[in-house]
Amino acid sequence: MKEPVSLPLSLQRTRSFFSSPASQLQSSRLIESSSVCFLSFCCESMALWMDAGATPTTENEKADLEAISALKESAAIEFKEQGNECVRKGKKHYSEAIDCYTKAINQGVLSDSETSILFSNRSHVNLLLGNYRRALTDAEESMRLCPHNVKAVYRAAKASMSLDLLNEAKSYCEKGIENDPSNEDMKKLLKLVNSKKQEKEQHEAQVSRAVVEAKACLSAIENRGVKIGKAMYRELTGLKKPMLDKNNILHWPVLLLYAEAMTSDFVEDFCETDMFATHLDMISFFQFPFQSLFLFLHLIWITFIDYLCSMHFMSFLSALNMFSEDSPPLPWDKNNEYSRDVIELYYEASSGTPLPRSRVLQYLLEGTKGSQAETTGEEDTSVTKTPSYMKGSSGMVKVNERRTLHDVLKEPKFVIPEIPVFYIVSKRSKFYKDFIAGKWSPPN
Repeated sequence: MKEPVSLPLSLQRTRSFFSSPASQLQSSRLIESSSVCFLSFCCESMALWMDAGATPTTENEKADLEAISALKESAAIEFKEQGNECVRKGKKHYSEAIDCYTKAINQGVLSDSETSILFSNRSHVNLLLGNYRRALTDAEESMRLCPHNVKAVYRAAKASMSLDLLNEAKSYCEKGIENDPSNEDMKKLLKLVNSKKQEKEQHEAQVSRAVVEAKACLSAIENRGVKIGKAMYRELTGLKKPMLDKNNILHWPVLLLYAEAMTSDFVEDFCETDMFATHLDMISFFQFPFQSLFLFLHLIWITFIDYLCSMHFMSFLSALNMFSEDSPPLPWDKNNEYSRDVIELYYEASSGTPLPRSRVLQYLLEGTKGSQAETTGEEDTSVTKTPSYMKGSSGMVKVNERRTLHDVLKEPKFVIPEIPVFYIVSKRSKFYKDFIAGKWSPPN
């Protein structure tokens, strides 16, 4: 046990300050203050009697410095105990605990092992407050002072994990187990870190795969000269995107709109190499059974595997009857005017401005693990201008049914509103004349 500290002559000189009438009020306040504040005051008072950086030469000066060191050590220990008490009191006192540990550290008189404990304690409180970067800094300083401080290693691992520094967290856990092989908390933390590390690696692989697939699809679209613009009918289809298969063939979701009634049908997978006539013939199969039977059997075999296990198969079968004589007319088609031999397909020319490459890539990544991979820093800042070849006439362009989807999509004035949209009209309908005359346009 340490001997009681006797005040040196330099501190005794302060008695005149307390004995003067003008200082009676201040003296009473000092008496009422905590012992820690009094010790700090004493240390500061004695330090005033020596020049900064001066080396003690007399016995009195040496005694003064020893007394200052002893008082600072007592103050540091007192601050540490106050910090511990604040932690025990709960969250409302955590900030006060950090302040106490900081004051104890700033005394600068404790041994490395004792100071290591102070940094470790402050790291613990910072962890509780969610100040993970500060917690890691304190834990690392604690380990520097005392490499075998297992609590500091544990807190460094926890802070690193919270900062998503999983490799560092794993390294700290392994170091802690090496120092304390029986530490179950460290082993549990290592297991958790390894689990998070595996999840992160899997997520990064999924993000990478999504980005690669989206960029491959974008390149295929660009190589075909296809232009994608702003979405128009997502409220009808939801988020739908083209897909590139292993044979480098694009498969598009296609929206078919009945302009007269603004109702719709949706083709989930329209291969770019398919002709429009093929799909129209299929949906009118029952109207021309002998001409279309072979085609129907051939295409149904190709699509059977893809559609059998999905709800799309049922919608596909129901679509086969859409324009047949045996099927009931569309609910709004009172005069049964929409049959295979009189329907026509159109697309709207020059209907929008092509999106910049980064916006198209963002659209292709939407809804995937890679949706956050492309940062806003990679966005195009310039305004996309309408190409000169798209200026001028606009309106509805009739689709030749013998052409493939690919041939139509690459038309210079066809800007796809996110997914291809085609308008179905009937030559029998009174609406047809207004449509052809350009008196109808899609709603905004």
